[in-house]
Amino acid sequence: MTDADSLSEALKAISVSTELIEEELKPHLDTVLAALLEKKKDAAIEITRSGILPTLAQALREKGRLSCQVVLVIAEMARDAAVREPCIEAGLVKELVPYLNSSDQEMLLNTGRAIGRICFDNSYQQDQLVQSGVIPRLVSIMRTYPENDPLVNVCLLALCNLADIESAREALTEQDVADVLIFQLKRSPDAERRHVVLEILGSLGESDTLKLQFAESGVPEALSEMIRNLQGGSDPHDLCSIKIASNLIVSLLLGDESMQKCFGEGSGVVYQDVLSWLQSTNTQLQLSGALAIANFARNDSNCVKMLDLGVVPHILTLLEQHVVEGDVSVQHAGLSALRNLAIPATNKVRMLEDGVMERIKTLLRSDMPPVQFKLLGTLRMMVDGQEEAAMVLGRDATLLARVMEWCEAKDHAGVRGEASRLLAAVIRHSRSPEVVRAVAKADGVRHLISMATSEHVIMQNEALVGLAIASAIDIESMKDPIREAQLFPMLKKMLEDPTGAVEVKFSVLGLICSLSTMKEELDSVNIKESLTKLTDHSSSKLAQQASSILTMLGESS
Repeated sequence: MTDADSLSEALKAISVSTELIEEELKPHLDTVLAALLEKKKDAAIEITRSGILPTLAQALREKGRLSCQVVLVIAEMARDAAVREPCIEAGLVKELVPYLNSSDQEMLLNTGRAIGRICFDNSYQQDQLVQSGVIPRLVSIMRTYPENDPLVNVCLLALCNLADIESAREALTEQDVADVLIFQLKRSPDAERRHVVLEILGSLGESDTLKLQFAESGVPEALSEMIRNLQGGSDPHDLCSIKIASNLIVSLLLGDESMQKCFGEGSGVVYQDVLSWLQSTNTQLQLSGALAIANFARNDSNCVKMLDLGVVPHILTLLEQHVVEGDVSVQHAGLSALRNLAIPATNKVRMLEDGVMERIKTLLRSDMPPVQFKLLGTLRMMVDGQEEAAMVLGRDATLLARVMEWCEAKDHAGVRGEASRLLAAVIRHSRSPEVVRAVAKADGVRHLISMATSEHVIMQNEALVGLAIASAIDIESMKDPIREAQLFPMLKKMLEDPTGAVEVKFSVLGLICSLSTMKEELDSVNIKESLTKLTDHSSSKLAQQASSILTMLGESS
């Protein structure tokens, strides 16, 4: 009899059997299993078509001595994707789940494989599994048999497939899963196991509750230790592990409480390791290091502490390494870190004294819009409330020339906007005639006027306030560029715009005050008519301000 004939005979015998008598069925199940293990072509499909799946389900229900063999047959069958749906329809998953409570490790292994293969890539079935309570069992199995690698692998792969389901995450918050995953990460025999554990941690780490649990259970420290142990090598699998783990640490730092725990007032192991990443030759670690510092710098006390501990020179050195043909992502992240560190006023002063401004100006050479955008934002943060810093930038002809180029960046609205905002900021915070003259000479006034028509109210206000301050300080430097840009018709239109924001109209009135000496131009657009209309505005403060300016203009005439 050929193998094909013996399989057909075995299937026929199982399908006609009315009672599950072990002595009768075992030899036939052996034949079926042998065909599957020998990878006989289409064996799984033939088994499914034979109609024996309900018999297998019944055998599982009765929990007799055939169970172990039946589970193994199902596990081998389910390697074939074509039979998974029929297995579900025959109710095999429902009958398999109780076997996850077995104390027999071989039974647990085959049950896990069978369920995992049948439910692979089937979100409905996976959700049903979670509802049936498999999550606590998977964690319990790994906790009970942590050294059984095949069994642990099955449980980890199952968790990996289920970890994106919200109900699974909720179930795992009650299981203290972090210690189990850390243990398996530390004893991972290969990169494949490491990557499965890291993928689970990454999926679960999206939950704020689990972020904090992970921080309290030492997950970031374990990841940091793993990175330390893998550094220096060139194995692509190890480098991939380093990338995944460092990205995961950055992600865990997005939670305020978990971030603060990792910082540990600047003495935390994770923070110390992050500092070393900044000095690494591995670009991925440099990037993760800069992003992590930016995350640590989310509150003033951390920023002040990090400046005390000397983090800024490391970031500057890193940025300088990447100025010419460097990594754009690293530059972007490094500037984000500097910008966050510069938010506390005391830090701004110290960073200026330490020459930060001069060193980051080397990045003006960059041709990469993301770097330009972040550099402009960082410089704007540095001058915020800092007269001296604003003076330094506002009088720097080379910097102004580069900013003018960026004010005309056709393909990057973000760079264009940030460049104009920096011009407004240096005028506002320096309040210096010298800076006003330098900006006017560099042809910056027209860019401020253009910014005043932005769709963003905050940018409109910044431009209008900058123009008002500049005009109040040195009207002579401002007159020609204001006339050339036809500012006055624009101001009239903004005052009369029925949908215009009240705060913008206030800023326009402030600018008109500064331009009161340009009486001929104001009269040419009949600005008094617009002001008169505004005296009936629903905002009493705005109406009052318009009335005051009308009076002032009347007196000056």
